[in-house]
Amino acid sequence: MRWSDLTWSEIPAVLARCGHAAILPVGATEQHGPHLGCGVDFVIAEQLCASVAAQTGVPMLPTLPYGCSLGHSRRWPGTIALPPITLIEVVKQIGDWAYHSGVRRLFIVNAHVTNAAPLRCALEMLRAEHDDLMVAVINTATLSERVREFHFADAADWHANDAETSIMLAIAPEGVRADKVPQADDPDRTCSCVFAHPVNRTSLNGVTGMPSLATVEKGQRWFDWLVADLAALVRTGSVETPPLDQSYFGDAVPAATTR
Repeated sequence: MRWSDLTWSEIPAVLARCGHAAILPVGATEQHGPHLGCGVDFVIAEQLCASVAAQTGVPMLPTLPYGCSLGHSRRWPGTIALPPITLIEVVKQIGDWAYHSGVRRLFIVNAHVTNAAPLRCALEMLRAEHDDLMVAVINTATLSERVREFHFADAADWHANDAETSIMLAIAPEGVRADKVPQADDPDRTCSCVFAHPVNRTSLNGVTGMPSLATVEKGQRWFDWLVADLAALVRTGSVETPPLDQSYFGDAVPAATTR
């Protein structure tokens, strides 16, 4: 169910079978400490969405591997970041072209925390332009309560922590340097901060959390939860209709006549 594997003549029938829905995985390319590869966010986004596409029949658009990672600074090599305004425009253009290919329900699945604000802006622009396009931004780390609990268990401002390390051990072990995991722990220093500081001022090695706690078994269980909970949201959204059938465009509703 990958968009890239479908021919143009197959896409209309595929969309018709799933409520004209599509999934757009969005990740990032950025340092993930000394023990994880720089592709963690887009690898998780891609594998998660591919599994959900296979279960639900909703096609997956090609993964966007770059995101808004400016906060990771240039202290460590590996981060390739987009400014927020660029990410907004890229996702807006992807949404426009998906719309003209027949998509009317777009699930943007975000696996990098600080993509959330630009993606919300892209959502606002898309739904204001296309009256019959429904757009959802789903942040993987908070898509359900059980998923949120394991992501935040070892750090509020987590990064390359137990959750991400465990999941990568389960789904992409080639991106984990197992010999460096036990020494990679770094505590969350942000709990009493008023300001949102960049990672160079909150972490010694790019990590926030306890990757030393990671196991393959936890990673597989947690990844299965991600798949199940995202698939449930996609199935629900694939048949959802707006609460009211009123156009975004047109004249304002006239004021009620008073006597």
